[in-house]
Amino acid sequence: MKNFQFNGPFAEYIKNHIHLKQAVGYKYETEAKHLLRFSSFTAEKYPEALSLSKEIVFEWCSKKSYEAQANQCARSSILRQLAMYMVNIGIDAYVLPKGYYPAAKQYVPYIYTENELQRFFQQTDQCCHVGECPYRHLIMPIFFRMIYACGLRSSEARLLKIEDVDMDAGILSIYHSKKDNSRLVAISDDLSDRCRTYSEKVHSFSKKSDWFFPGLNEKPMTVVNIYRNFRRFLWKAGISHGGRGKGPRVKDFRHTYACHCLKKWVIEGKDIAAYLPVLKTYMGHYSFEETAYYLRLTADIFPDISIKLEGCYPDIIPKLEGGYDETN
Repeated sequence: MKNFQFNGPFAEYIKNHIHLKQAVGYKYETEAKHLLRFSSFTAEKYPEALSLSKEIVFEWCSKKSYEAQANQCARSSILRQLAMYMVNIGIDAYVLPKGYYPAAKQYVPYIYTENELQRFFQQTDQCCHVGECPYRHLIMPIFFRMIYACGLRSSEARLLKIEDVDMDAGILSIYHSKKDNSRLVAISDDLSDRCRTYSEKVHSFSKKSDWFFPGLNEKPMTVVNIYRNFRRFLWKAGISHGGRGKGPRVKDFRHTYACHCLKKWVIEGKDIAAYLPVLKTYMGHYSFEETAYYLRLTADIFPDISIKLEGCYPDIIPKLEGGYDETN
């Protein structure tokens, strides 16, 4: 955990709560930042508070004029977790009822067609060299192909070190991903060759501990950099974007990978019940339910295989509500 200086009457509880979350495998970094702001809020407005009262909870959780519904729900959930922790250790705290604030409409992943993927990757191949980011034209074709071809989270690809990419064995080593999980991801021969060519051009004098996809000032590529390039490639490929919160999004390459795998297995007559655990492990899912979500999504996106999926696996196909999109 970063050296946050928590203030206010609940500082010690906040710090211990975060330590506990991280000890059981959660990164809890974004949540810690929210709790840092909450501690400053209570230090300023309720410095003498002896309990986490209903008044404090509702004032903190009230929706800001500039705030999206999803962010309010996230802040409320984080404070609810803190309150539950305090109650469990015998401290008086008001626990906000679960689901008290209405959740924003869940985003249903955008599944790219084969043609859209081809057009998108063609645009990454045409990325030009710019002085401000000298390796951009080399990074983008590999980065986006890797996310799709390996079903990676964007952060998993962005934070790869050179030593994590074994091009001879065709293996990516993913460390400390979601819920602190680590895993090995096999990559195709074609992607290995692309990575090797890329590495020869970019990493001739790099150390093994350097970032595989370097940004500026010896840091990895930023999320903003990735997103801006993504939107530019999307536009040039003629793929419509629905605006803020509508998608397509970068993480939809990962969702597309999962759906395309399932579609391929169904067409080939594979035993999906046997293959789902493989997909779960490959994608780094924490629970089987997260992986089974893609069965419903695949059935809805590809109606031609819907009947076969429903007929063979009616008990493991969840209702499609977008609920697992943010956790996958």
